[in-house]
Amino acid sequence: QVQLVESGGGLVQAGGSLRLSCAASGSRFSYFNMGWYRQAPGKQRDLVALITSGGSTNYADSVKGRFTISRDNAKNTVYLQMNSLKPEDTAVYYCKATLGYDYWGQGTQVTVSP
Repeated sequence: QVQLVESGGGLVQAGGSLRLSCAASGSRFSYFNMGWYRQAPGKQRDLVALITSGGSTNYADSVKGRFTISRDNAKNTVYLQMNSLKPEDTAVYYCKATLGYDYWGQGTQVTVSP
């Protein structure tokens, strides 16, 4: 069982930055593929960024060049650095850990004002 706790969300003006963190419990964090997803009201949950256990990354086209996913295995934490935020980035952001099964965090709200 893995527990994920996201933090770092909040209200920011367009053009601003936020850094989300996702802290994972357990001793096998380095083996997990980690991802950030987001869900806006009335919309489906979509992939934002992925980082594999080996450190390879992948991004949604809408965030390429603005968001950066990284991980610190010593701290059992994955990060999402979000720059040049836009109002359309407003959503609840979720962290997901995958190793055979998927584990989800509770989400953190990001609101970008015009």
